[in-house]
Amino acid sequence: MARMPISNTPERATLDDARAVSRTLAGAFADDPMMRWFLPDEATRAVRLDRYFTTIFTRHYARHGLCERTGAAAAFWVAPGAQAMPDAETVQELVDVLGEQGPLFREALEGAAAHAPTEPHWYLAVLGADPVVRGQGHGSALLRSGLARADAAGLPVYLDSSKESNIPVYEHFGFTVLAGAELPGGGPTLWPMRRAPRPAAGA
Repeated sequence: MARMPISNTPERATLDDARAVSRTLAGAFADDPMMRWFLPDEATRAVRLDRYFTTIFTRHYARHGLCERTGAAAAFWVAPGAQAMPDAETVQELVDVLGEQGPLFREALEGAAAHAPTEPHWYLAVLGADPVVRGQGHGSALLRSGLARADAAGLPVYLDSSKESNIPVYEHFGFTVLAGAELPGGGPTLWPMRRAPRPAAGA
C-alpha cells in the first residue's frame, strides 16, 4: 500500500499542535551543533530536545510569535515589536532542561538580546524539518511564507544559523552573513544573517 504524501503546505501552528511541533523539531535539531553542545549526553538528548521545544513553543512562541507548520516541519517567527526573548520563568525552565549547560544558555540569550538589530524587522527564531522529509520542500515552504510577509511589509528578516551547511540554503533565499559569533564557554559558531526586503511580485 502506497504511503500518503506528507503535506508541505504551511498552516498556522497553535498550542493544540505542541506535541507534533515539538517532536518534529526535536528530530530536526538532533544533529545541530548548537543543540549537541548544549546537550552533550547522547543518552538523554532526544528527550531533553523534546522538552526544550515543548517549553519554548508553548510558553513563548505560540503566545508571542507567529508559528507555522507543515506535516513535518515547523517555523517560529517574531514580528516587529513583539516580545523576542522568553520571560524569566521560561528561561529558567529552559535552563533546567539543559542541565549543566543551562547557565551558558542563559548567557547566550543575554548576549543575543544585547546585539539584537535595532531596525524594525522580522526574526526567524526557529526553522526545522524532520530528517525523513529533508529535500521535499517543507522548510522552504515555511521560509517562503514568512519572507512573503516581510516583503509585503517592506521589512528585512534576520536569523542566526547554527549549522554552517545551512548557510548556502539561506543565501539562496537572499540572506547574507553578517559575522560569525561563538557561543560563550567555547561553544560552536553562530552565523547572524540578514535579508533585505524585496518588492512584492507584480510591484
